[in-house]
This record gives sequence, C-alpha cells and structure tokens, in this order.
Amino acid sequence: MQEFEFEVLEFIRNNLRNGFLDAVMPMVTMCGNLGIFWVVIALVISAKAKYRKCSITMLVGLIFGVLIGNLLVKNVVQRDRPCWIIEMQDMLIANPQDFSFPSGHTLSSFCSAFILYHYDKRLGIPSFCMAILIAFSRLYLYVHFPTDIVGGAILGIIVAVLSINVTDKYVFKQKQITENQS
Repeated sequence: MQEFEFEVLEFIRNNLRNGFLDAVMPMVTMCGNLGIFWVVIALVISAKAKYRKCSITMLVGLIFGVLIGNLLVKNVVQRDRPCWIIEMQDMLIANPQDFSFPSGHTLSSFCSAFILYHYDKRLGIPSFCMAILIAFSRLYLYVHFPTDIVGGAILGIIVAVLSINVTDKYVFKQKQITENQS
C-alpha cells in the first residue's frame, strides 16, 4: 500500500509542481496550521447571533479534533511522514515533527466545513472547497500520505457529528432549560 501512496505523491511532484503552486501551497497549508483559519472563521461568524451555535460547535469540534486526532490517534499509530522516509532536499515548508496519521490539517478542516455545512449550506460549500485545498496542500508539500488525508477527512466528519451531538445535548439544551426557567 505504501508503494502506491508514494506513486501518488511522486505523480503530484512530477506532474503538478510548478513555481506558482510552490508559492501558493505553503500559504494554503498555513491556513490549516493549528486550525487557525477555522478558529478565525468561528470567531468572525460569532458576531451574528444566528451563527453563535455554529461558532461554538466549531470551536468544540476543533478541540475534540486536537484531542482525538493529534494527541491520541497520531501517538498510537506513530506513522512516519513521507518526507521522513524519503528525505526531501527541496521542502517548501519546515519538516513537521509530529507523526503523519491522521492529517491534523485535514481533520480540522473537514470537521469545520461539515459543521458549517450543517448549520448553513451557503457557508459549508465554500468551506469544503477550502478543506479540500488544504488537504491537497499536504500531499503537494510531501508531508502526508493519501491515506493520512482520507483518514483525517473521515475522522474530521466523525468529530464534527460528535461535536454537533454533544453541543446540542449538553451546551444548548442546558441553555434552553435555563432560558425557559427565567
């Protein structure tokens, strides 16, 4: 399987790499660093009352994503990154120090996009486009295998559903009970 994954990475490297994407992809991937892009989106949309529930759910999802994906799964699986196995002389970003599976950038992006889509499809569709772009940047930059990306996307959606259910049951239901008692 890993041989096929290297073939995919080499295809991207040999057929898609160019000066324009070499400049753009590090910036795209930076949007996924620490989920900052998604945190900013959550904070910006929280300014409108109709998006506060979505915003809080996104922030909960991002926290769950770090705990489940980055702290738990990455350290249990301990998969080496492709750029560790095949040393790259022309890395476009700093060589990551944590393990490869799942892609945290992809997990946070798909989690956030799914939550945005759940609450407002008009926000969700461009968010999924951004999530796909961030995920692709991780392949382009040779820091993740394709299965890291797929695993991150699946886990991101699972975390999003979990976050929606947890916030509906424990955060917003409690708020509703409190408001009804007033």
